[in-house]
Amino acid sequence: MNKSYQEKTSLFRGLHHGPSILVLPNAWDAASAKIFSAVGFPALATTSAGIANCLGYPDGENIPLDEMLFMIKRIVSAVNLPVTADMEGGYSDDPKELSRIIASVIDLGVVGINLEDSTPSDELIDIDVQAEKIRVVRGAASSSGADLFINARVDLYLLGIGSQQERLRNTINRALAYRAAGADCIFIPGVVDERVIEKLVKSIPAPINVLGTLNTPPVGVLERLGVARVSLGSGPARACATLARRIGLELVDRGTYSSFTQDAMSYKEMNTLFQNSKDVAQ
Repeated sequence: MNKSYQEKTSLFRGLHHGPSILVLPNAWDAASAKIFSAVGFPALATTSAGIANCLGYPDGENIPLDEMLFMIKRIVSAVNLPVTADMEGGYSDDPKELSRIIASVIDLGVVGINLEDSTPSDELIDIDVQAEKIRVVRGAASSSGADLFINARVDLYLLGIGSQQERLRNTINRALAYRAAGADCIFIPGVVDERVIEKLVKSIPAPINVLGTLNTPPVGVLERLGVARVSLGSGPARACATLARRIGLELVDRGTYSSFTQDAMSYKEMNTLFQNSKDVAQ
């Protein structure tokens, strides 16, 4: 690993232990990455759903791995920031193949990955199986000489599995197992209740990542509760798709142009983002 990569890895790891919460936007192409970088975020994540959708696939490991890796490379190359990649379930359950995939992802320059513990059909993966997968990822990263930051996703709240008490208990149990297997951070999408978030933070000895949604507490409240990281998932990509739909409906229904001209970036402003930057085609 070169010095620049090591510096980005160290910076990204440190952002989870700083005095301020890490607000991490999820990019789906080079343009969104450039825009998020330009407004001042210290690091970026990718969104599997956003990338898959922009290339014509539904989410859930339906996008071919080589196309996913191609887009992650474009995003990493577009910015001079640490980038963590959403790798869904890892694209393989075979340890040797998973190790090969993780090595390929690291070669792109990413400093971390997300790894989820449910299947595309919304079934939870056995806790021991998922813990072993995390150990494989950690081993593959170590073999590549990379201090890869593993963000282990726990999907009980996202899927609404079990009673409130069972959900809390099982989330903590999974988090502890994943942490012991080598995870650096625990991602719990779907949790929005402040009291529950506070209990999770106090019960899990690792940085906690929550997903920013309509009902998620504001960033300042999350920071007060001790949350280390808030990410946005596919939300920004879907918001841009919603704007595209609004533009189309306005043109079809009224024949006017306000949806894409009001407060829009100018051609020059947008194009300038890509000038004097490193070649993302390399």
